[in-house]
Amino acid sequence: MSGVGGSPIETFRSETTESWRRAFLSLEYALVLEDVTKRFGDVVAVHDVSLRTPRGMIQGFLGPDGAGKTTMIRMIMSIIPADSGTIEVLGSRRPETVKDSVGYLPQERGLYGAMTARQLVAYFGKLKGMPARYARARAEDLLAEYGLADWRDTRCESIPRGGRRIVQILCAIVHGPELVILDEPFSRLDPVNEDIIRNIMLALKQQGRTVIVATRAAEQAEESCDHITMVDKGSKVVDGTLAEVKAAAERGVLIDYDGDSSVLRDLPGVSRFRDDGGQAELFLNDGTDPQEILDLLVSRIRIKRFDIRAPTLRDAFERMVEAKDRA
Repeated sequence: MSGVGGSPIETFRSETTESWRRAFLSLEYALVLEDVTKRFGDVVAVHDVSLRTPRGMIQGFLGPDGAGKTTMIRMIMSIIPADSGTIEVLGSRRPETVKDSVGYLPQERGLYGAMTARQLVAYFGKLKGMPARYARARAEDLLAEYGLADWRDTRCESIPRGGRRIVQILCAIVHGPELVILDEPFSRLDPVNEDIIRNIMLALKQQGRTVIVATRAAEQAEESCDHITMVDKGSKVVDGTLAEVKAAAERGVLIDYDGDSSVLRDLPGVSRFRDDGGQAELFLNDGTDPQEILDLLVSRIRIKRFDIRAPTLRDAFERMVEAKDRA
């Protein structure tokens, strides 16, 4: 979203009021959870989670299926109540009072298939209080900006999956929300549409808005997010900036080799390894010198490649979950 003055959304705001946005801009955090717990019978879906999402950031909720990400989001959206703890959204402990300043893409999503893309995006704008003429103009602008101009008068049921997902996200942002929450927006998409979604998220961030994205894919979170909250089995595993979280992971060494793979077992300074028969990845403990590992290996097997690899978000997540399971 370009956010250029004179656009439909800016005109709409100038004719209403910007006082609500000025209040939000004074906030340090767009979202605060304190000791939040949610149970479904005997199952603890979210356990004692606390986190703070800095305003103007892209925050990733990263975790496998069943980790508690969607339950957290549904509590934030006041779809279900927390059993204990407090949730503060855009400065309010009654999230339902700021719902018109929040955009939401749920995990279980649907479209009004008989409506055209332009009709649907404009409809959601009107639901959020936009006058019809501004909602229609804003829908037109967004569809053109994100490559859907040729589909604007096509019934949603006839638009390809990737295009439908983009339409759904545009429905969530048409009214210019301060906080946008996207639950698994990249699921089952091709790389082109993944890139479009990342561009939408980055554009929102550039405007000073806050984005929360829940995903099971570490690579997508690493490419998009400034701040990461990792969750597993309902509990927060780690929370911090992308750089802080990655720094907690082991460094990796990639090798191509000829010889007996058993020499990779029990190497001093190596916490674990993955072996694919001639190619392996070794994960190093803190303080381990890669040169010492290379010296050990060349005395036992033939090394054809030895590359030091920076830790990834996936590495960090796997290490954190393993440490949590051992505790």
